[in-house]
Amino acid sequence: MIQKQYTSFEEIDRDLKVLKLKRQIREEKLKLAVQNTKKELYPVNILGSLSPIIQKIAISVVAKKLIKKFN
Repeated sequence: MIQKQYTSFEEIDRDLKVLKLKRQIREEKLKLAVQNTKKELYPVNILGSLSPIIQKIAISVVAKKLIKKFN
């Protein structure tokens, strides 16, 4: 990493402000990621994502029973 040489305290203060803002942005992104993960892990959402699979299984079971009944 190349070290920057500062010529004034204003430059140092400016870079410190930029670094502080970048850190705050990263923190907010992390908070959003945690919130989104929590939402995805709600039981309703988990069951919602499983519903197409459950529907396919139910249809295949019903279809097998109907085929057996007609044979």
